[in-house]
Amino acid sequence: MHSTLIVARMNPQAATDVAELFTAFDGTDMPHAMGTRRRQLFSYRGLYFHLQDFDTEDGGERIETAKTDSRFVAISQDLKPFIEAYDPATWRSPADAMAQRFYQWSAR
Repeated sequence: MHSTLIVARMNPQAATDVAELFTAFDGTDMPHAMGTRRRQLFSYRGLYFHLQDFDTEDGGERIETAKTDSRFVAISQDLKPFIEAYDPATWRSPADAMAQRFYQWSAR
């Protein structure tokens, strides 16, 4: 399994709106097309964390491929009023907002 973590800024009061958008998106076949196994959204003091687990290591690549799908484009547009880039000066795509894992442990 592979995970990605997107970090952005979000007004905490927007959590319900964001959750509703993802509920609708995850009700389509898009998560399966992207290889998404699980999605979790977190907020903390104005920050937004989007943890996504994939079946395979190519999750980030599959997101990049999905960016042209009309449903991906639509949710990206719908999220704009609620989610903003952590660093707008350097953001060009979701890959620019992905945290880098530097440690991992799991039970055997």
